Amino acid sequence: MTHPASFIEPQLVDQLRRHALEAEHLQQLHPHQLQLIHEQGWLKMLVPKKYGGLAFSLPEVLKIEESLAYADGSVAWVVTLCAGAAWFAGYLDPLTAVEIFADSKTCFAGSGMTSGVAEEIPGGYILNGYWKYVSGALHATMFTANFIIHRNGRPILHKRGTPEVRAFVIKQENVTLHKTWHSMGMIATGTHAFEVKGVTVPPHRSFLIDANEVVIYDPVYRYPFLQLAETTLAVNLSGMAVRFLDLCDEILLYKKRGDTSIQKKKLDECRDRFYDAVESSWESCVHGGMIPERKLREVTDMSLTMARCAREVVDEIYPHCGLMAADTREEINRVWRNLHTASQHSLFLK
Repeated sequence: MTHPASFIEPQLVDQLRRHALEAEHLQQLHPHQLQLIHEQGWLKMLVPKKYGGLAFSLPEVLKIEESLAYADGSVAWVVTLCAGAAWFAGYLDPLTAVEIFADSKTCFAGSGMTSGVAEEIPGGYILNGYWKYVSGALHATMFTANFIIHRNGRPILHKRGTPEVRAFVIKQENVTLHKTWHSMGMIATGTHAFEVKGVTVPPHRSFLIDANEVVIYDPVYRYPFLQLAETTLAVNLSGMAVRFLDLCDEILLYKKRGDTSIQKKKLDECRDRFYDAVESSWESCVHGGMIPERKLREVTDMSLTMARCAREVVDEIYPHCGLMAADTREEINRVWRNLHTASQHSLFLK
């Protein structure tokens, strides 16, 4: 299986990693890291070319994100979550999308939780809500979130009795940030909470995450959002695990205590099966439009399996690395903390 360091240029890996410790002290991405992210266009990997994006395929995105995770977990996590939020470009009103992406440094951040209320009014909606754990919140220019639609103070219900839910795009100046991120790892992601109070938006700032509502007919917008999220998060864990094992080899060589060949083989086998499953589902999406349910289940299973494997191989070898691995100033400790923090994402808790 190809080493993730090969998916992007080595000098980019070095530049991102060089500022990782300082970024952790800043509790947000370092300005040089953020500049490089914008220069490479990574936040727009899933944005159509007509809006100035890179329009990458899902397999291309996964390889870049795994390589970024190998470079620095916080950088990869912010890119993954913010690029993932920008994927909604395929569902936005085209004129709204053109306006939003006219800024070359547009950065989306958001939450999948439905913890807001949008009151229907003539000509738009009034938004209120609060969302936790929004990665990249400190760098975002746009926020996305889910709202239950109300009319005359009551939720609008579908025929099956469930409330109508729509997503909205909200400008940064209409959002209040709450600095609530105090985790042991992923410190530089700035995964804070945000709130909106009495914000009025026009209807074209809302959209539905539904295959029937897509307005850009590229394959990546037909790919199911659940599997898109699972795969992009899984490669973050595998990329960090590969980096941890590489750092372990340096320590074990010095201590003359063996190597990590068993753990690397186990992880590479998982990565190999994972990418095979993704490629198969992607080919179905590109050529047939509909992805068979069994292939989607395989993608989900392999995403969860790879995430679990990443944790297991790291924890198998960690006790052999000595106190250096417990020193918060050392990269190997930062990788360990980042991986175990990222692994607590709700998609992995199944």
